[in-house]
Amino acid sequence: MYAIIATGGKQYKVSEGDVIKVEKLGAEAGENVTFDQVLAVSDDKLKVGNDVANATVNATVVENGRGKKVIVYRYKRKSGYHKKNGHRQAYTKVKIDKINA
Repeated sequence: MYAIIATGGKQYKVSEGDVIKVEKLGAEAGENVTFDQVLAVSDDKLKVGNDVANATVNATVVENGRGKKVIVYRYKRKSGYHKKNGHRQAYTKVKIDKINA
C-alpha cells in the first residue's frame, strides 16, 4: 500500500515504514505529524479525488537538519563583478507510521 502526499510544495510517494526528508515542519523530534493533503492511495487499485477526501497519513518526526551547502556564484565578465554566496536548505526527516485511507 502506498500514498501520494503533498507537503512543502512537493509531492512524495510514501509507504508505511518509509523515512523521507520534507521541507522544514514546525515540529520537534519525536512529535507526531499528520499529512491531510493526500492526493492518491493505492492498495490494490488506485483511488483519487473524492475517494481519498478523508484520507490522512500519520508520521513521526525523526530529526530536523540542514542539507549540504550549495554555492551560488554570480559573475559578470569584463567588469570585475563577482559574488559568492552559500545556501543550506532546512529539512525535517519523518518516518511514515500509518496510512489511513
